[in-house]
Amino acid sequence: MYVVESKAGAIGCMILSLCCLGSWPAILTLLERRGRLPQHTFLDFTTANLLAAIVITFSLGENGKSTFRTPDFTTQLPQDNWPSVLLAVAGGVLLSVGNLATQYAFAFVGLSVTEVITASITVVIGTTLNYFLDDKINKADILFPGVGCFLIAVFLGAAVHASNAADVKAKLKSLPSEYKDGTQDFYSSIKNGEDNPEKDKTDVESQEKQAGKAKAGTAGFFVELENKRAIKVFGKSIMIGLFITLFEGICLSLFSPAFNLATNDQWSTLPKGVPKLVVYTAFFYFSVAGFLIALILNLIFLYRPMVGLAKPSLKKYVNNSKGRGWAVFAGFLCGFGNGLQFMGGQAAGYAAADSVQALPLVSTFWGIVLYRKSSKRTYAVLVSMLIMFVAAVAILMASSGHRK
Repeated sequence: MYVVESKAGAIGCMILSLCCLGSWPAILTLLERRGRLPQHTFLDFTTANLLAAIVITFSLGENGKSTFRTPDFTTQLPQDNWPSVLLAVAGGVLLSVGNLATQYAFAFVGLSVTEVITASITVVIGTTLNYFLDDKINKADILFPGVGCFLIAVFLGAAVHASNAADVKAKLKSLPSEYKDGTQDFYSSIKNGEDNPEKDKTDVESQEKQAGKAKAGTAGFFVELENKRAIKVFGKSIMIGLFITLFEGICLSLFSPAFNLATNDQWSTLPKGVPKLVVYTAFFYFSVAGFLIALILNLIFLYRPMVGLAKPSLKKYVNNSKGRGWAVFAGFLCGFGNGLQFMGGQAAGYAAADSVQALPLVSTFWGIVLYRKSSKRTYAVLVSMLIMFVAAVAILMASSGHRK
């Protein structure tokens, strides 16, 4: 199998992973804002994610000679390595549940803030755990100042969300007269936290939606966006979004330590003489578990939707091909990004590999578009958050070590 052994190769994997993991959240956000139901999107997304893992496993995991130290994927399948397999499965479940929560957090909190808060929580908790699990192979005097920068970014991210929410509320109170005639009923309903009673909630995606003419960042723009998007957020407490974001961050902070334990057996759970799981075998079990839990949860949400979503069905999902290509593309990006992160982490330490949580740097490009015409206060906090985040990522990559 192919093994990353050099520090330079590990950093290369991290950079490629960063590009992949930083792009898929923007795609899911775009689909939701165009009205595609998150249940439909995530079923496509998680299927593609599994396919990406299969491609990596049967290509890189079967490349070269199989040895005791580095057995290939098929050699490990019949071995008595179930303790490590269960840890990989646990990691896959945590990541899948976290990614599922991500879709709803995007709607309530926004793309940029969601990614920065969750990524920072992931680094603060996950990097600390991985540092000790990896027997401190990363440079602590460099690593933990970076973790501190991530923690500061968490609080700045929450401040950006609160400031932007206040800006939107102020704009809606002064809704221009040219929009009032067409949106009066809708505006009245969202102020009360209700959905438009005239809207048929049984088949949101089949409805024809008129293209909005309002300028981005204006009150009319936010009303038109709310009319079109799948998840209605006006009138709902910001605490819902922050709670979902914190839950997501905790899930995503634990999947990497679980994968670390699966591949390095720090708890000595494997029987004597059984080799540790290689990255590709662990990644396969990890991805299969993530796919299965996502499939189960999304089938439940199809018939028992959350947060006031329309009630779709499996038949409607099968017939709904609009946006499917983008959802599949996002799933492949996530799958390959995770695989590259684990390959780099196995070589240079999973604590340093957590630097791929810099994915908000890409996502924030899209978030700034949404924050256009916000107050100077919102811009100032947003820029401060990004500066702190860039510093944290650079410091974490500089702490990379080399696994013996």
